[in-house]
Amino acid sequence: MSQTHHTMCRICSAHCALVVECKDDGRITVHGDKDNAIYGGFTCIKGREIGAIQSLPSRLLRSQRRGEGGEWVATDWRQACAEIGRRLNGILADHGPRSVATYLGTYAYFTMTGFAAGVAFTEALHSPMMFHSGTIDQPGKVIAAALHGPWLAGTPPSDSWDTILFMGTNPLITMNGGLGPNPSRKMLELKRRGVKVIVADPRRTETAKHADLFLQSRPGTDAELLAGLIHVLIADQRIDGEFLAAETVGLDRLTQAVAPFTPERAAAIAGIAVEELIEAAHILGEGRSGIAMGGTGLNMSGQSSLAEYLIMTLATLRGWRLRAGAVRNNPGVLIQPFPPLAASPGPFPARGIGEEMRVRGLSESAAGLPTAALIDEILTPGPGQVRALVVVGGNPLAAFPNQSRALEAMKALDLLVCIDPKISATGRHADYLLAPKMQLEVQGSTAIYEWFGAMMGSGFGYERPYAQLSPAVVEPPASADLAEDWQFLHEILRSMGRSMSVKPMAILDPAAAAEAATALPMDSQPTSDDLWRAILKGSPVPYDELVRQPQGRIYDMPEVRIQPRPEGWPGRMDIGAVAMMEQLAILATGDSPVDLGFPWRLISRRLQDVINSNWHDNSKQQRRWRYNPAFLHPDDLTALAATPGDLIRISSSAGAITGVVQQDLDVKPGCISMSHCWGGLPGDVEDPWLTGGSTSRLVTHDVEFDEFSGIPRMSGIPVRLEVIARLKGRADDDRSAMISLHDPQLGYDCKPFPGRSGTT
Repeated sequence: MSQTHHTMCRICSAHCALVVECKDDGRITVHGDKDNAIYGGFTCIKGREIGAIQSLPSRLLRSQRRGEGGEWVATDWRQACAEIGRRLNGILADHGPRSVATYLGTYAYFTMTGFAAGVAFTEALHSPMMFHSGTIDQPGKVIAAALHGPWLAGTPPSDSWDTILFMGTNPLITMNGGLGPNPSRKMLELKRRGVKVIVADPRRTETAKHADLFLQSRPGTDAELLAGLIHVLIADQRIDGEFLAAETVGLDRLTQAVAPFTPERAAAIAGIAVEELIEAAHILGEGRSGIAMGGTGLNMSGQSSLAEYLIMTLATLRGWRLRAGAVRNNPGVLIQPFPPLAASPGPFPARGIGEEMRVRGLSESAAGLPTAALIDEILTPGPGQVRALVVVGGNPLAAFPNQSRALEAMKALDLLVCIDPKISATGRHADYLLAPKMQLEVQGSTAIYEWFGAMMGSGFGYERPYAQLSPAVVEPPASADLAEDWQFLHEILRSMGRSMSVKPMAILDPAAAAEAATALPMDSQPTSDDLWRAILKGSPVPYDELVRQPQGRIYDMPEVRIQPRPEGWPGRMDIGAVAMMEQLAILATGDSPVDLGFPWRLISRRLQDVINSNWHDNSKQQRRWRYNPAFLHPDDLTALAATPGDLIRISSSAGAITGVVQQDLDVKPGCISMSHCWGGLPGDVEDPWLTGGSTSRLVTHDVEFDEFSGIPRMSGIPVRLEVIARLKGRADDDRSAMISLHDPQLGYDCKPFPGRSGTT
């Protein structure tokens, strides 16, 4: 007889509703909750494989410490935390609070407990050095909001949209950024209603295949393309003049800044037809309601802050903002949203708001500390040098730009601690690996997805007052010695004689959240319930009511209408922010020349079955690709005299990796498309057919970077391609059919890779 439980997936931010069946024989099956009013049974393979993931041989069931000979030694997790605490106390005593840093990765966000406890942990050490994955992902969104000023009422609901612009984002695969939960269903609904969809991307993505107009733009030209669209909108007077006059400043500065970006020039830079750019501008100019949305592709291509600012400004020019009298569809369940006012507080500081970095003139920005600077903060000697790093739910050596330098940094640390359920690339160099419980073994909630919606508006979060707060549904393996991610941090602080105070993430206002912080007991182990009460303190729906609904539901909430701007309200959105207009002026003097030494552009993409560096070793998630293909347009295959299955060397100014060529008609000629967070480490003997290549090895972190967030160019990377081994037959994945073209630099000298047959 099986037991059935309801929970939510925490593999990505979408947090799809799941039904988990626990069989008497120990097997776990997972499927979508068809009765859920929001998700309607929608899941992807990543969520359906949660049960299998928890049982993979690569999972750590006990924490590990580094032995005297460098070997791993299993250890009691409390003992490990006590040892870590002693070492941290020593480092702090010798070098001060700035010498200890934390890095909160993707899974710190998605569990939410890891993020809340990670912030509390760093503050308890009085360290200013808390880094997170957001500043190497989509930092431009927060920077743009700071420079532009947020609109408190938010964006129009999706049922009012008639126009959408997607740039460098693919929500049908990412489940994020534009289409909300169940993105496939949402796209079909929008198309049935006749909503016009414009997609700009170097690859005809899964989302682009539903577009009414697809702009196959050149990588790294999003800002110029947006400037050209804005140029046409202003020139044709397809802007909401009344709204702009009442609620914004800076239109004259913007008009002057985009003047050089005529349709002809912007289209030429972006590599599209001028007629396409003008058509896109006309569609946008006719749209009464809609959204303009960028994603990681836009943020990682070298123009993060500027491109996000321009995409936000374009939506403001069209007046795509919720107005006074409108109903706010989601007044908040787990998260207190911004006040329901048809007004903006105006811009707020975008950078220089906290800790100054010792390198490149960078500082804490509205998006957080510049994670790309952490490498140099570790490697640069002198006062304030980072000597210890605690990683929560992240894998810096897979995710950080410039993998070779990042590896140097990890090796240089006096102490590296990783909270991770497996030995990741980073974990291989850790002093301690703390093995956490996994998501079915811990309490969870949909709070992070609602939080994204409150911060970013329609296309993120829930458009109805939906929430789910579910208990743990399975027990950890009987032989395991595990703890929750936050429990490790609490125990380390307890051993150090320090306290832990958790700010509620339910409260968006930083000052109010600090005032409402909960001090966790340090003389005993708090429960999961204790922590979740602290995280959700101040939630619109009381915690005790939430825990009674583990299946998730739409709550009956009082209607909230948007109120008009109060008399004398001073705030206005700035659509001509000086810093952004200065960046546009610099762009206006260039023409995006092609580097003849590196004529191709490497662009990022997501593979549907995996996320980042996680669980590439689960067989069902390898059903399409067990490696990291290097996708090229057929024209480029012809130019290289290559066929699918050949091995190519991909070189940039920073380094080189090997890829397995595959054909993709959807990739723009001149581009090579690969996923991120694959591969091993520099110095490894790598099999591109098993581990893939690490594209971060091709990225410099300190040459070309955003002046606000520090994010370097991580997509649209100039590269050179060279075939180094050809496939004799048609079996695209049969390594035994390879003909080596000997590459001394990468080691292809007809020797088989370990554990594989065949030669290269």
